[in-house]
Amino acid sequence: MKTYNVAVLGATGAVGQELVDILLERQFPVKSLKLLASARSAGRVVEVGGERLVVEEVSPKSFAGVDLAFFMAGGSVSQRFAEAAKEHGAVVIDNSSAFRLDEGVPLVVPEVNAGDLEGHQGLVANPNCSTIIAVMALAPLHAAAGIKRMVVSTYQAVSGIGAAAIDDLRRQVEQYQAGEEITAETFPFPSAAKKYPMLFNLIPHIDVFEDGGYTKEEWKMVRETQKILHDDGIKITATTVRVPVFRSHSESINVEFHKPITADEAREILANAPGIKVYDDPAQQEYPMPILTTGDDLVWVGRIREDFTVPSGLNLWVVGDQIRKGAALNSVQIAEELIKRGLV
Repeated sequence: MKTYNVAVLGATGAVGQELVDILLERQFPVKSLKLLASARSAGRVVEVGGERLVVEEVSPKSFAGVDLAFFMAGGSVSQRFAEAAKEHGAVVIDNSSAFRLDEGVPLVVPEVNAGDLEGHQGLVANPNCSTIIAVMALAPLHAAAGIKRMVVSTYQAVSGIGAAAIDDLRRQVEQYQAGEEITAETFPFPSAAKKYPMLFNLIPHIDVFEDGGYTKEEWKMVRETQKILHDDGIKITATTVRVPVFRSHSESINVEFHKPITADEAREILANAPGIKVYDDPAQQEYPMPILTTGDDLVWVGRIREDFTVPSGLNLWVVGDQIRKGAALNSVQIAEELIKRGLV
């Protein structure tokens, strides 16, 4: 079996650490593994499969000899180093939003649009976590009945912000238990002018506000979903909300289709779709929840029911671990698909 020289940029972050674990779990054909991060994290020692690796400070020269480079840092970092990695011959799989909507850059969920990888120019974009979770459930139904319009409301875990947000929520729990005032450092996001407690709270503000009073996160769901499904005609509106859950995003999705489709038909289609677990038995109180999906590679779908206000409509409740399938796992699956197609 051919093996590959792999680099992980952002290796000390929550998603980077998860990605390294997934490479081991899935026995990815790694010849050598290089862990890269900013100067602040350089020098840290990380144990990977019994081997102690030193995290290196990233520079343009870091990608010499690298076949596959996973970029798990922010957009500004990706913009700074992606071209250097490509010039050294690496294929970049970028988890940031820097290139997702660029023409000629594939935006890929392997179970949905793996064919878009053909003809890549050395850079593949990993979609937004909420988008990945949604399209996993939507794509098989779109193929069957054609999506006309959809309304998405998300309930997003704090780990979507990063490790600091997990620590902040945990600290707020400790403050409450100690009878102290609950203070906030991270929410709605670290650079926001105002901060709000996350404990016992919901914050309808993920990323900055943009056109029409929608946040950047909400526009990501609109534009990325259309690009992945190859259909700019789908009408999409979204509201994204941060909730006091450590891990796994949940989404309420109302979909109107061009063709009739029943709830039973949808269950059957989804039950046969790759990467999906249908968990839908209200009589037995069985429905997807973050506590069930955390650490799981599948996207869970339940509460499937017909929307009686439109001729062909369904309601779905979709939950997935946004660090795994919503980020790290999807990136590794992209790499596996590139290898399978001989595109590395």
